[in-house]
Amino acid sequence: MRVCVPAADNVGLESQSLDHFGSAPCFVSPGTESRKPEVLANPSAQQEHGGCRLLAVFEDHVLDALLVGANGAGAIAQINAPGICVHQSEPGTTAGNLVSLLSGKLVELRLERGCRQHGGCSQEPHVRKETR
Repeated sequence: MRVCVPAADNVGLESQSLDHFGSAPCFVSPGTESRKPEVLANPSAQQEHGGCRLLAVFEDHVLDALLVGANGAGAIAQINAPGICVHQSEPGTTAGNLVSLLSGKLVELRLERGCRQHGGCSQEPHVRKETR
């Protein structure tokens, strides 16, 4: 499974995960296949809210899942369009979130679960049981 986490800093698997995709200075891909974490710079990190090209940073990478603390329904729809699942990350490190994802503890964010300031949040989360 190829996963990516928006991160506050560039310290590999010990990077602190961030809630929102667009404002993250970088993304950490834990390297589940290569066993080496990869850090990708986010060229849209300084853009105004809603101004980032959500998937531009991943154009040369294939992803199965993106782990974020919260995102709006529009961002979730754009991320889902090419088949990428969005899971709600927990506060902590990239490594901790990868463990939580692989053990089935992270909630899959769907359109109706977009964060409130972006028009969403249902009361019933959908927990994804299987992985690709």
